[in-house]
Amino acid sequence: MSDRQQSSGLDARVRRLEDRFEINDLIARYGLVMDDRDLVGMPELFTSDVVISSADGGMSAVGRDAAVEMYRRRIKGLGPSNHVTHDRVVTFDETNPDLAHGLVLSHAEMSLRGAAMLAAMRYSDTYRREGGRWRFAARALSFLYFIKADEFAEAMGPGIAARNRVYGDRRPADWPESLPTWKDFYGE
Repeated sequence: MSDRQQSSGLDARVRRLEDRFEINDLIARYGLVMDDRDLVGMPELFTSDVVISSADGGMSAVGRDAAVEMYRRRIKGLGPSNHVTHDRVVTFDETNPDLAHGLVLSHAEMSLRGAAMLAAMRYSDTYRREGGRWRFAARALSFLYFIKADEFAEAMGPGIAARNRVYGDRRPADWPESLPTWKDFYGE
């Protein structure tokens, strides 16, 4: 391998690391923007054609302006909130250096209509570099649970699948029971 090829390969690897750090910062900024109710910073998170959705159908928006308006309406009814991201898996598109996909594991604590709520979420993301910055091109939420804090022990009990209770009723969790790996493990 020539010095030029090694340099080019090293440059590409460094660029990929920089991209990964910028995507990680984007993920962290999302939580901060939502918790701080930063409507000025919110549009910077999203591509112009972003698609926001949730497995339960409660979130649906296409385009930056629609996404900001949807979030504005949703967070208006919240008291304090704290979004915490945990592990993330980011995979870069091998054919497009400005495209990546990710899975983000997350929790949130919040006050909704005066009740303390807890949520465990997964975000399935598409990231795209737009205007020189990584942004969310798509973000789809799913929930292990979204419950009142005092229901946590009961909701996580054996045989309980109705762990989404944010809408005042009891709905099935989006995962893990629906996952093929879960079904295979338990022989369903």
